[in-house]
Amino acid sequence: MTYSSSLAMSRQRFAARNKNTTSFRDRETKLGPISNTILLIILACLLGLMYLSQITKTNAYSYQINELQAKAETLQNEQAELEIASARLQSLERVKNSEQAKSLVSVAPSATLR
Repeated sequence: MTYSSSLAMSRQRFAARNKNTTSFRDRETKLGPISNTILLIILACLLGLMYLSQITKTNAYSYQINELQAKAETLQNEQAELEIASARLQSLERVKNSEQAKSLVSVAPSATLR
């Protein structure tokens, strides 16, 4: 027996002539109830962590927003106070320089009452 004929005989053991040499099996892998429960717990934990990370981010932004709103409110109050002070100072100058104030006559007291 030659080397090639021995190889041919060894091949015939696995597959016959004009047949595929590979075979496919349908294997279904199923998870048991314990594996399903563990996977569900892990997924719930991951979702919880994602939720908590999002909440902490929004809380951090809300602190910054609150600080900026408080600063804006104090600046608006300061602006309103400055506008009032400016109006007061301008009103005194306007009264002094108005024609009606210039036409007024100063009066000295002529007598005192007893």
